Amino acid sequence: MLVGLFVGKRESRPWVVSDELWSLIEPLRPIPAPKVVQGRPRVPDRKALCGILFVLHTGIQWEYLPQELGFGSGMTCWRRLAAWNEAGVWDRLHLVLLTRLRAAKQIDWSRAVIDSPRPGRPQGPKSGPSPVDRARPGSKHHVLVDGHGIPLAVSLTGGNRNDITQLIPLLEKVPAVAGLVGRPRRRPDTLYADRGYDHDKYRRLVWERGIKPVIARRGVAHGSGLGVHRWVVERTIAWLHGFRRLRIRWERRDDIHEAFLGLATCLITLRHVQRLC
Repeated sequence: MLVGLFVGKRESRPWVVSDELWSLIEPLRPIPAPKVVQGRPRVPDRKALCGILFVLHTGIQWEYLPQELGFGSGMTCWRRLAAWNEAGVWDRLHLVLLTRLRAAKQIDWSRAVIDSPRPGRPQGPKSGPSPVDRARPGSKHHVLVDGHGIPLAVSLTGGNRNDITQLIPLLEKVPAVAGLVGRPRRRPDTLYADRGYDHDKYRRLVWERGIKPVIARRGVAHGSGLGVHRWVVERTIAWLHGFRRLRIRWERRDDIHEAFLGLATCLITLRHVQRLC
């Protein structure tokens, strides 16, 4: 059972990791190399994860991470986050959670929805002049969810990248999810998208993958009715940006921001798993 994944009140201390949550992450993390030179004892990975979650939830700068809470230094937590992201911990954790959801028949493969919001004040290589925000440098979070709003894939690009250029890469990023008898599944039946993805070439590419594209067309008055299905991705985006570290991009390194994005995706997926209990 995955109840009580956070110790204490969820609203006040969501960074405190319970035994159940740690049991999911512990087997996925890379095994640390033994220390050759004597010195300070290594900060336990579980405490470092608490520090990472503290930064993700509060948006605090690494150097201001409260030492009295026992997380270790901000640089320690930063290094641990980078190492785990490089080892693919968050991608594997996301697949584990999706597998549990599919085993319970909770993933709605009948449709998927895509959208691409922009976090505020982005920095780093994966940023560029936004064509819709007076050429201010920016980044985009590209999000693909199922019919229930469960995140299937997320990615980060520069704000000057057209939304439609990430349509196929995001579909290809959906992992093959097992959990039921038969082949693992990674393709929804239908894809819903707004006018930013309106292009006949990409409609054909989506059809070639066995997915029916339902994309609003430019120049057509509002009232397409897609909002009945698209609201789930907007809700998931609101959940993502509920993590304060994702509202404004402070990280200059893309991999660190992507690590936070992947971790937040896992936490949102975990909420859907908790509802099974």
